[in-house]
Amino acid sequence: MLRILITLLAISLASGCASLPELKDEVIQARKSGREGEMRVYPVSVDQAWDITEAVFRWEKTDELEENRQENYVITSSGMKSAAFGTVMGVWIEPVDMKSSRITVIARQRGDCCELTNLTPPNFFKRFKQGVAIVKSGRRLPLYFYK
Repeated sequence: MLRILITLLAISLASGCASLPELKDEVIQARKSGREGEMRVYPVSVDQAWDITEAVFRWEKTDELEENRQENYVITSSGMKSAAFGTVMGVWIEPVDMKSSRITVIARQRGDCCELTNLTPPNFFKRFKQGVAIVKSGRRLPLYFYK
């Protein structure tokens, strides 16, 4: 009986939740539509912006990164191995000029069941700003960085 209840609970938690590939596709399509995304401009080169983005994802302990430099984006996920929650985030890095980069972030959560995640656009931008300060001070981006 307990086994049946656990199975039913797992099915109910997972129902209605999108898969990782579906969420990645949603994030990419949202960017292509041009109607979504939070954008900021930072005084760093595109190469520095890529390094900072990778560092932020490392600091937030996300899953593996999927880079597409030809289309100017990196996409990752967090918590997707769980049955009922997780987030996918895409970050687009584009040059404004030689010393500035436009950063656009789009995130999707898996289902409505779990809002508890650090992988949000506001948190990404907060951490990115910390990375900019580190780079501008002439220091190297640390592998791990605690808030």
